[in-house]
Amino acid sequence: MKAILQRVLSASVTVDKEVVSSIGKGVLVFAAVAPGDTEKEAESLASKVLKMKLWDDDSGGRWKKNVQDINGEVLCVSQFTLLAKTSKGNKPDFHGAMGGEEAGRLYHHFFQKVQEGYTPDRVKNGRFQAMMEVALVNDGPVTLEIVVAPKEAPNAKSKAG
Repeated sequence: MKAILQRVLSASVTVDKEVVSSIGKGVLVFAAVAPGDTEKEAESLASKVLKMKLWDDDSGGRWKKNVQDINGEVLCVSQFTLLAKTSKGNKPDFHGAMGGEEAGRLYHHFFQKVQEGYTPDRVKNGRFQAMMEVALVNDGPVTLEIVVAPKEAPNAKSKAG
């Protein structure tokens, strides 16, 4: 899975001209599910989202507090386009993103784990597979990429001849 975290002063998601979620100070999370991802990657990413230290402490210590420490909010938005390949030509290739029901299931598992790891009413969601308008006031700006990939199986040892 891949996520882009943005430290925000506020953020909202609108679908069909209706605001479906909004937050104040906290983290906006764009998350994408890749082929091969499992519940394990979703849970690891959820944990990183909540533990990532993005704020200074009261004594001026840099990068000391996470979203829970500041009693902030989290807005999760599914965004398969994070996994686009753009190396060839000018048209994005989205084959690096998982599609369909399995992507939805894993994204919702990720969202549920963020809620379970924090306070459910402080964690909001966009709408999976909807055309969403996301508005935000970036704080900093601070924007980070987090990638949690499945561990590859160790290669079989070849016999030396």
